[in-house]
Amino acid sequence: METTLRGVGVSHGVAIGEVRHMGTAVLEPPAKQIPAEEAEREQGRARKAVEAVAADLMARGNLAGGEAQAVLEAQAMMAQDPELMADVDRRIAVGSTAERAVYDAFAAYRELLAGAGEYLAGRVADLDDVRNRIVARLLGVPMPGVPDSDEPYVLVARDLAPADTALLDPALVLGFVTEEGGPTSHSAILARALGVPAVVALPGAGELAEGTVIAVDGSTGDIFVNPSEEKKAELEAAAAARKAALAASTGPGATADGHKVPLLANVGGPSDVPAAVEAGAEGVGLFRTEFLFLDDSKKAPSEEKQVEAYRQVLEAFPEGRVVVRVLDAGADKPLDFLTPADEPNPALGVRGLRTLLDHPEVLRTQLTALAKAAEGLPVYLEVMAPMVADRTDAKAFADACRAAGLQAKFGAMVEIPSAALRARSILQEVEFLSLGTNDLAQYTFAADRQVGAVSRLQDPWQPALLDLVALSADAAKAEGKSCGVCGEAASDPLLACVLTGLGVTSLSMGSASIPYVRATLAKYTLAQCERAAAAARAADSAEEARNAAQAVLSGE
Repeated sequence: METTLRGVGVSHGVAIGEVRHMGTAVLEPPAKQIPAEEAEREQGRARKAVEAVAADLMARGNLAGGEAQAVLEAQAMMAQDPELMADVDRRIAVGSTAERAVYDAFAAYRELLAGAGEYLAGRVADLDDVRNRIVARLLGVPMPGVPDSDEPYVLVARDLAPADTALLDPALVLGFVTEEGGPTSHSAILARALGVPAVVALPGAGELAEGTVIAVDGSTGDIFVNPSEEKKAELEAAAAARKAALAASTGPGATADGHKVPLLANVGGPSDVPAAVEAGAEGVGLFRTEFLFLDDSKKAPSEEKQVEAYRQVLEAFPEGRVVVRVLDAGADKPLDFLTPADEPNPALGVRGLRTLLDHPEVLRTQLTALAKAAEGLPVYLEVMAPMVADRTDAKAFADACRAAGLQAKFGAMVEIPSAALRARSILQEVEFLSLGTNDLAQYTFAADRQVGAVSRLQDPWQPALLDLVALSADAAKAEGKSCGVCGEAASDPLLACVLTGLGVTSLSMGSASIPYVRATLAKYTLAQCERAAAAARAADSAEEARNAAQAVLSGE
């Protein structure tokens, strides 16, 4: 019998196949005592297992490249955390086995993170995965992970660790469904980068029986259990029509009546550039520079290393626009040499621009490297600061850019509600705004972007979030300046039309989403987009906003 479930669609496309569940987590090791003379040997076993898991995560990252590489390198650093290892050694010294000491030390750290108001709840899933991998190696049992199958399937899991998502084989994994996660979780972002249809935050996903045929619509979030042949045909026809529309849509982003909306790519490093170029990106709207700094949490990369990496990306877009975000450290991207280790709420503490202003030499080196990387290139370089709260922040960043001799436009990211509310004030100091809708939603609704339980508040269709976008776009228009969106909201084709109607001047997204957004924008006029935006803002919930916009654009 066909039934329909509804989660949160986070990656476009349709997948139809049999359910396969993620391998079970490692069992809790027995709590047995060891003689004192075996402690040193057990400590050595623990260290070897940790190093092996960290090396495996780094190797997976190198294979995956791009955003996945940065995520997995952060996990590798988590595995080697000195405080965690010191705790493991202490537990072994008083009689625990290596595997039990690792299990208990990670459990204590997990409790610490959860007790911090769940601001780092997204990192808890990553921590659990690291623990499971180390314990599995010590126990000599298979690693938790994706099932071994020769036939294509739909992967179902409570959540997917970055190490699993990053190396999914799209030829075998037709799509995936998770019970946890949200639209801006690591799994969602990596699914979009892979081009794999995905639905997250589906209650009861784990109850789908192994081998059950399901159809996953990554655009709507619908899951059809035991779909009829008619439903399969309907979904496949819709997918084919979408694919044909994508193939027919080329060139710069624009509405049906010629209103230009540049479509840019979000990249995490040089390895993401080929996909952006292939997708027809008109430039880069968000160049995340953290990947360079995650190589070594103890010190910043040299100016020479930064120049080389930045130039590779800049050279790929001659005559194009490349918007670079300076280092966004802190919260879920801690760096030993920059970020405090004892903040109770890191997401509300010293992160982003605040960190850089506390360490001006790191900012100065990065800005100088960007200036040198752009020398002699025809690229239009723009540099922006993360986590700008007010005009004082914006001025401090602009002053630092000028002091470094940077010949580029300076901008501010709007990720804090205060920046949207006082956008005109901030624009007295900088030349453009870029909306980071992921963090803007998180701070507007006090809803951690990694926690599936509050995913409805992370939905970029929330009317309150659209109000803040409109405020920012109106302020930029009044000042004769630009206001783009570089958060995940831009990757939703329907929402891209609404953002255009709100006055946003450019859209930046994962490369895989660019063809979908280009094809959808080309179907509607600017006036239609404006009417859809007004209808969405007049709604009282995210679902009502989406439905209202869809009704306007479909002529209902």
